[in-house]
Amino acid sequence: MKTLYEHIGEENLLKLVHEFYNRVFSSEIIGPLFQNNQKEIMDKQFKFLTQFLGGPLLYTEEHGHPRMKMRHMPHAITNEAKTEWLSCMKDAIETLEIAPELKIALYDSFPHVAQHMVNR
Repeated sequence: MKTLYEHIGEENLLKLVHEFYNRVFSSEIIGPLFQNNQKEIMDKQFKFLTQFLGGPLLYTEEHGHPRMKMRHMPHAITNEAKTEWLSCMKDAIETLEIAPELKIALYDSFPHVAQHMVNR
């Protein structure tokens, strides 16, 4: 059985990260949470999503175990921020030229994780 990563492919994942962060960086709600080096943020996200969606363990190989909750603790992540993050992701997914059922499956992999990151 193919993973979401295999169905979507590296090229689409790169496009997703680019489209997603175009929205995130310009968001008045969550943009301020992303003040670090934008290229580094996008690179880490690409490596994490590759791994998260069933591809090679790129993130772990370079940065160790993701421990996403711990890594996000210094940032004030509210329910409003979670909702905005998910909205940016949904809009970015819509730009991909993949089957509608893959778009749904891809989006559906995020709400639980996003809720887990809420810390305020």
